[in-house]
Amino acid sequence: MLSIYQYIAFIMFGLGLFGVMYRRSLVGMLIGVELMLNGSALSIMAAAQFTAAPAPLAQLSTLLVMGLAAAETTLVLAIVIIVDKRFGHVESENVSTLRG
Repeated sequence: MLSIYQYIAFIMFGLGLFGVMYRRSLVGMLIGVELMLNGSALSIMAAAQFTAAPAPLAQLSTLLVMGLAAAETTLVLAIVIIVDKRFGHVESENVSTLRG
């Protein structure tokens, strides 16, 4: 049963990695990173539920990953807004310099 959750987490992580590597838009890259973080959180929870690891420790670890994802999303969306105002688009290839 654990292997099913681990496979799903691996697929989520792989799709996120694919999204980060092959998306041109910064928002698409952000979604890819979110998928990668959600896959790792699923893997942590599944491993804790089916092994002898204490459940509260796994829940705390998953909450830490979720908090990290929320903070990262906030920061990246602020950067995307600034890039959009400065360059008029959010394509990652055309953004070369940010001067404040």
